[in-house]
Amino acid sequence: MPKPTKGPRMGGSPAHQRLMMANLATQLFEHGKITTTLARAKRVQPLADHLITKAKRGDLHAIRTVAKTITDKGVLDRLFKTIGPSMKNREGGYTRVTKIGNRQGDAAPMAVIELVTEEVSPKKVAPKKAAAPAKAEPKKPVEDVKDVDDDTDAPAEMDEAEDAEDAEDAAEAAEEAADEAKTESEEAAEADEEAKD
Repeated sequence: MPKPTKGPRMGGSPAHQRLMMANLATQLFEHGKITTTLARAKRVQPLADHLITKAKRGDLHAIRTVAKTITDKGVLDRLFKTIGPSMKNREGGYTRVTKIGNRQGDAAPMAVIELVTEEVSPKKVAPKKAAAPAKAEPKKPVEDVKDVDDDTDAPAEMDEAEDAEDAEDAAEAAEEAADEAKTESEEAAEADEEAKD
């Protein structure tokens, strides 16, 4: 539903605008479509959609609420007995505004506002494509996780934790390299002793 606009009132006063919109909505429901200026069509469209939504409900409270705006009992009857039930499958968009060019004389932009009478076609549901299974990566065990209350310090603390883990990994790698070098030197020494004997 289009949002009602703010700004200067049509017709000069709020009461005059309310009566003007009520008369336009009454004529729209009576004739099915009306030709008016584009500004008036855009202003009456939300009101007409709201009244049709109430007519779809069809209860006594809705009738009395709409009767405050639509005072013609014949049009009110038509709204609740024909227009409302015909829109029961449609979820909004009960009216259509079509621009028809400028009016001869003052060049005001004109439009036709009409009730949408076409049947609603059900939405076509596309078959879901089977997504390729994502490769699950083994998760590293999380160590030394600290609770962080302030989100702004979290990235810095996470970086420090990652740096600490990298330093530990580097230290382990250095120890393994030293152990391998030591075993190689011991094997070389044993080989030299055997060669002497």
